[in-house]
Amino acid sequence: MAESPAVNDARGRIRTDQPHTARIWNYWLGGKDNYPVDQQAGDRIRQLHPGIGEYALADRRFLGRAVRRLVGEYGIRQFLDIGTGLPSADNTHEVAQRIAPESRIVYVDNDPIVLAHAEALLVGTPEGRTDYLDEDLRNVDTILEQASRTLDLGEPVALMLLGVVIFVEEDEEAYGLVRRLVDALPAGSHLVLSHTVTRPDMPDVDAAVAFWNENGTPKLTQRTPEAVTRFFDGLELLPPGVVSCNRWHPETGDGELPPEVAMFGGVGRKV
Repeated sequence: MAESPAVNDARGRIRTDQPHTARIWNYWLGGKDNYPVDQQAGDRIRQLHPGIGEYALADRRFLGRAVRRLVGEYGIRQFLDIGTGLPSADNTHEVAQRIAPESRIVYVDNDPIVLAHAEALLVGTPEGRTDYLDEDLRNVDTILEQASRTLDLGEPVALMLLGVVIFVEEDEEAYGLVRRLVDALPAGSHLVLSHTVTRPDMPDVDAAVAFWNENGTPKLTQRTPEAVTRFFDGLELLPPGVVSCNRWHPETGDGELPPEVAMFGGVGRKV
């Protein structure tokens, strides 16, 4: 099947001479959609913080647990996933449609390498629907307008913002963007958000982020766990609150909490 003009354009915008967060994340997850420059940067970051590869796994598993809970317990059938990243195993639509095949998912990302893979890989069930928007998180009105072609924004939606507001440096802009998106959704909708955090007991995380901001693109902004919790202001924060992603309803089976990673997340319900 011939590639669309949008995919052809995206391939022309891909930079292979500069490391990129989406491709490094893909490398840490064991994917193949990355380049030597990404592998080198990823290895260097792991030297500074050996456990950082666990963030990618913790964030991906958090996504799966959150989606399963929203579909199974709260009846959510619509997802707006902004900051999709490179398609991997157990993407939002795969997890949701495995339980409810009629689920509808709209993915949003402005990374050309993501778009280049999305059309081929983000394909859902015949009963449901998946779509992909080449847009930036900051273009809230455009995202909502285009997403409404696939989603019924009068019915509850799960807004997925995993590891994406870290790319918005100014706090008030970041909080404002999330608030505008949540405000546009009806009661019964949910916000699922994860964010890299900074804490005094995790200094090697700060060193890894500093290395990235000197060498990679786009730049990352860390926030404290308390600052991440602020994204859920006005929402009913589901237990256990904003915690290390691998401690949000972990499926360990032995009752023991896994070691914390500096990627924190939570789920909030709009009432």
